[in-house]
Amino acid sequence: MNLAQLAAEADARGAPIKAGLIGAGKFGSMFLSQVPTISGLEVTAIADLDPGRARTACKSVGWDDERIGRTKFLEGGSDLAALDQVDVVIEATGDPKAGIAHAKAAITAGKHVVMVNVEADVLAGPLLSREASAAGVCYSMAYGDQPALVSEMVDWARATGFSVTAAGKGTKYLPSYHSVTPDDVWEHYGLTPEEARAAGMNPQMFNSFLDGTKSAIEMVAIANACELSVPSNGLGFPPCGVDDLSHVLRPREFGGQLDKRGMVETISSLERDGRPVFRDLRWGVYVVLEAPNDYAAACFKQYGLPTDTTGRFAAMYKPFHLIGLELSVSVLSVGLRQEPTGRSREMRGTVASVAKRNLKAGETLDGEGGFCVWGKALPVERAGKALPIGLAHNVRLKKNIEAGKVLSLEDVELSEDPILDLYKNAVGLE
Repeated sequence: MNLAQLAAEADARGAPIKAGLIGAGKFGSMFLSQVPTISGLEVTAIADLDPGRARTACKSVGWDDERIGRTKFLEGGSDLAALDQVDVVIEATGDPKAGIAHAKAAITAGKHVVMVNVEADVLAGPLLSREASAAGVCYSMAYGDQPALVSEMVDWARATGFSVTAAGKGTKYLPSYHSVTPDDVWEHYGLTPEEARAAGMNPQMFNSFLDGTKSAIEMVAIANACELSVPSNGLGFPPCGVDDLSHVLRPREFGGQLDKRGMVETISSLERDGRPVFRDLRWGVYVVLEAPNDYAAACFKQYGLPTDTTGRFAAMYKPFHLIGLELSVSVLSVGLRQEPTGRSREMRGTVASVAKRNLKAGETLDGEGGFCVWGKALPVERAGKALPIGLAHNVRLKKNIEAGKVLSLEDVELSEDPILDLYKNAVGLE
């Protein structure tokens, strides 16, 4: 709660936090737009496969020539991690294999890591977190994105003595969205392809938000960070508005839709017939908590907190998240207090690849948000050898797969590499 003051004091000492950004896409650009107005924070280096694009991004978000001129631009993320002028490495590429490699390079170099790349986090986050701790640095989720915001709410609930019944976020969802491809994604966002291109929006990335994959990734990240459980058959996406959170997201024994207490779940802003949910939480996050005793439950009522019919379950929520505009909270937290804004602790779940259509042997999978597969959140103990979505890019199928089937690691041609080995180690596969 005093980050701004600590940052201002660091600036006055002439010791601002020096951040290096890997990946100057949308998330990174949103962060860059805020940097000039944050005392005690400097971005000293930016790595991007196209350094010219990174320079253009800086100019487009309002950086002046002097600030751009004193920033180092380069191609290699691992090279950035090795720079003496960087204290905190922000990994924002979205590529899970690259993200893991960059995080390991940063940890080896003694740098803190802010992992925007949730795809990498759900592949090996707990192992990276332990490596960072052993090296005396922080591995942190990225504030502004839903997993870190939910982790904060869960921590608040537990620190105030409540047990967490459910935690998660809202999204726009219908079951039919699992088969949507980049070719028809924009009609569901109410945009034309031309409008999307003009805004610099990547159809495959935005399709991962729609087809359920991104929700699965984020819920698994939350489960892994907060010691919560993933639903046994994947996310249910129940339609639910903010007024009904404590009714819908409570255990079935109390009339809700959860298997048990302590679950992650994503709620839909659409009813199953396509009608909008009243007071939806499409852009926000929530936590459902349970009063530990009758006295606390009575206080819920006395202070106007909406509860379920038992009076024991209540919800707190945040209606919006601002993604990269809030990322500096993580950078300052790890740099000034050596404290992550959420971090992976153990592999509670994984994100399995599910066929969007009938797939044929010899086809090459195109990964998250593509034409071939979508990602389904599963508990680690039920996932077995399921092919994680983070390894489902640019790999060839060895056999035909029916639409709706979960792909196995054995269904694709996967060369042995350190990332695959890291994932197997993380989930306990031989």
